Amino acid sequence: MALFFQFDIPSELEHFGGDHLLVFHCRAHNDASNPQLADGRLVARYWDAPQPPYPGPFWRVLLQSNAALPATEAEPSVRALPLTFQPFTDTPEAQGPGAQLFKVGGSPSWAQYPEYYTCACGADLAYVCQVPEGWEFDVHPGQPEQPYSVGADTYNLFLGNEVYLLACPAHCDPAAVWPVNQH
Repeated sequence: MALFFQFDIPSELEHFGGDHLLVFHCRAHNDASNPQLADGRLVARYWDAPQPPYPGPFWRVLLQSNAALPATEAEPSVRALPLTFQPFTDTPEAQGPGAQLFKVGGSPSWAQYPEYYTCACGADLAYVCQVPEGWEFDVHPGQPEQPYSVGADTYNLFLGNEVYLLACPAHCDPAAVWPVNQH
């Protein structure tokens, strides 16, 4: 798996302020996520649940507590680019379908319809951030092409769908994050 992005969540963000988010995705498997549910909740250890036709997930999202430090070694596949956070006011336009924002905190701008999930521990997952549809991650020269990506020199997350990361506010496990895909 390749590290696509990581950042420290701003301290003022409810539930997750000060945590460190890391998003990994397989270079060779590029698909949409499919939630496995039991009794209205995500299954136990849903972050490890099979993702047909694959025997397990092709991604890993970690939300680590305040003690975590960013990875110091350069990712060999995806080119690291700086992320700059700017204050943002959630307006109806910014929350509406197709807002196309890389956004941390606030309210999601659902591309289709709101999706809500309950963690296996019983907590309702809370919105962390979203990656807009078609967001391309530049790769280092000579890397293998990712299936179903736009170009040979870029990778996408989850087929390039709009991705919303929802996490367990109880922090029951660092991997208790669900990637919602919409297009």
